[in-house]
Amino acid sequence: MSGHRFVGATARSTKLCWQTTYGTVTVTEHRLRHGRRGAVQRPFCEQAQIQPRGYSRPLQAAMTDFGAEVSFAQASARLHQHYGIDVPPTAVRRVSLHHGRQLQDWTPPRRTTPDAARMVGECDGSLIPLREPLVTNAAGKRTMPRAWKEVRLCAARADGVSQARYGATMGSVLEVGELWEQTARAAGLGEPTRVHGVGDGAPWIAEQFDRHFGGQGRYLVDFYHVTEYLAAAAPTCAPRAAIAWVGRQQERLKANQLDRVLRDLIAHLEPEPAGRRRPRRETEELVTPVRDCERYLRARREQLDYAGALAAGLPIGSGLIESGHRHVVQARLKKAGAWWYRQHAHSMLALRVVRANGDWKQYWNSLN
Repeated sequence: MSGHRFVGATARSTKLCWQTTYGTVTVTEHRLRHGRRGAVQRPFCEQAQIQPRGYSRPLQAAMTDFGAEVSFAQASARLHQHYGIDVPPTAVRRVSLHHGRQLQDWTPPRRTTPDAARMVGECDGSLIPLREPLVTNAAGKRTMPRAWKEVRLCAARADGVSQARYGATMGSVLEVGELWEQTARAAGLGEPTRVHGVGDGAPWIAEQFDRHFGGQGRYLVDFYHVTEYLAAAAPTCAPRAAIAWVGRQQERLKANQLDRVLRDLIAHLEPEPAGRRRPRRETEELVTPVRDCERYLRARREQLDYAGALAAGLPIGSGLIESGHRHVVQARLKKAGAWWYRQHAHSMLALRVVRANGDWKQYWNSLN
């Protein structure tokens, strides 16, 4: 060990082993101790940057890659299948979550591509299952509550580019707005970029779009969500030809003939019930579907420019973010029977987003 000098030190040889993608590596290591009870120095471990009974960097990358894709037990089986190495699921879990925590503070390299001329930006929320900390009930029994937490996912894709950029957070609406802008800048947002926003009718999405991109584009309500309101109103407006009625209203909306759609709805408005309660969620059954559809469309008149979007070759549906929920978030964090601690869900989200953004190699190269 050149470069190391120990005065009054005693040496002792021992076997040192660690796991790699080539299998277990074992070497004879000299451990040095300062005096009889002094500190132990391990020059080889310090220079090679390894831990006894640890895992090499390439093996950690493989463990984390599999652990971010499938359950930790399945990841252990894949490691045996591909590398012939037996790694316990607990080790896969520990290493994967460790790198997930590091990725929460990791910043990807700055992009070097020119600003995009046009961009699609979308945002939406999705629920994942969480396990809350242990609590003690009145009977003295300790229980672990379970709850559903919304993950807000944002996406941005430059026109003509197939690779979208994603960002995910369980934070506040203001935090997701900031993340949405950061994600768009990583995808090519610049001063000349025109942003085409698409999402459902949730007010917080439109508000954050206006806050961060309002001067550079327009927001469009997802055509599928509008169609859901029309489908709910169709049995009242055209009980004998509901499907044809919905199709006719869709064509009118695509031609920006909102006033004609509203006239059809107004002709069939239900009486306003006394003490009427608004639906708490979009999935809840509407009490007065025609009146609710008319109110929904009228309140979003400025967000229904489907003719302009179609003429420009831009999407009128939020397929980008809907597919993102499935392959970025739900494919790993919403497996049957899986419940996550909050801190572990944050780590797994970080892993999933970095993989989806194509920054996987850059992260591992930054550790060298």
